[in-house]
Amino acid sequence: MSKILVVDDEQSMRDFLAIMLKKDGHEVVTAENGSDALKAVQAEIFDLVITDVKMPGIDGIEVLKTIKDVSSETVVIMVTAFATTETAIEAMKLGAYDYIIKPFKVDELKLIIGNSLEKRHLIKENILLKREITSRAGFKNFIGKSEPMQKVFSLITQVAATNSTVLIMGESGTGKELVAKAVHFNSPRKGGPFVTVNCGALPETLLESELFGYMKGSFTGATSNKQGLFESANGGTIFLDEISATTPALQVKLLRVLQEREFMRVGGTTAIRVDVHIIAASNKDLQAEVAKGAFREDLYYRLNVIPISLPPLRDRKEDIPILAEFFLGKYARKDDAGVRIKRFDAEAMKFLLNYQWPGNVRELENLIERLVIMTRDDTMHLADIPDSMKNHQPCPDVMPVDIPVEGMDLELLLENTERALLRKALERSGGVKTEAAKLLGLSFRSFRHRLQKYENG
Repeated sequence: MSKILVVDDEQSMRDFLAIMLKKDGHEVVTAENGSDALKAVQAEIFDLVITDVKMPGIDGIEVLKTIKDVSSETVVIMVTAFATTETAIEAMKLGAYDYIIKPFKVDELKLIIGNSLEKRHLIKENILLKREITSRAGFKNFIGKSEPMQKVFSLITQVAATNSTVLIMGESGTGKELVAKAVHFNSPRKGGPFVTVNCGALPETLLESELFGYMKGSFTGATSNKQGLFESANGGTIFLDEISATTPALQVKLLRVLQEREFMRVGGTTAIRVDVHIIAASNKDLQAEVAKGAFREDLYYRLNVIPISLPPLRDRKEDIPILAEFFLGKYARKDDAGVRIKRFDAEAMKFLLNYQWPGNVRELENLIERLVIMTRDDTMHLADIPDSMKNHQPCPDVMPVDIPVEGMDLELLLENTERALLRKALERSGGVKTEAAKLLGLSFRSFRHRLQKYENG
């Protein structure tokens, strides 16, 4: 279904076009003059505008100019009973899709409308493809025979048949986005868009405008109306990765989308309804975040309708040899130069099985890719594995502590420990905050917030 604006000072023409377009399943808004049309395009984003050229007051050419100024992706068809070559040329130069002369044949008009909407949909698809090229591959990118992964596969199959909100939990690198894609591409929505949003990678103000879109002039740099990612995902799935990184203010707005399936663009006044399957993911324990007051409890329960918990790689060691062989084949095929690694010797495989894999499957894949490039033998040996991995000491689940007989100030101890770790991470990263955040397993925004707390204190 497309959203179409019909602009004509003749009521009979407006009614005719509205009835025809609604019969074809489109949402139609009408305007009887150029002034009403300008108000409509400044308040809403249309896929297509069909406008008369000759109208009292503001004519169709001015309407076209405004549309291309505030919503350049909207397709415009000009209609007139008073055709001149000059007007037609001007309209096409200003970005009109086509120029139709009254009286026209209905079949001809329908063909032009169909072609124009196809162009609009191609524009939208191209925008999504530029954001992310996704593989519609079901489970083919999922490797694992272990019992924990078989449970995950079974749950994905069940979830894919529903529209219930899904919350995927697991450490970084366990494959949360792969799960979201598997749910989408095995669901009835597989023909619709799959849109990924990394909530931890954008500042709050930019994330809000990316998710919900904005209207021209709503903030500095908003030079035209823009649809948000929720609208782009309409009819498909939106994947909200690192949901724990969202601010309380944004969490309120996400809660409304989950409850009402509607939202308003930044600077907008009209509620927009969408039909999207919402999948969220977090590498943090959201229940613990709720207990700390860092995440809204009501949003957590709205997200946690169907939870999927991904096991870390260290808890499914029997999958490591299969994954290692899979990545070996993947990267050996990509590199046509030099000797390709064909196997792992016993010591190398023993290391892979005993290593704790703090970066999970992603870390294993990165290692195999590096070895394919750097190793000149056809067998991977223990000596080929970087020393940084062999010397790695896993972070303890609990720091060794003791409580003095006289008691202690726990809050002060935690603050001092956090401050010391932040400083140590900055020292080790040479002052590069993004790298320091990675060392501590934090998003850049979370690291910056924690650092500011002590800088301001």
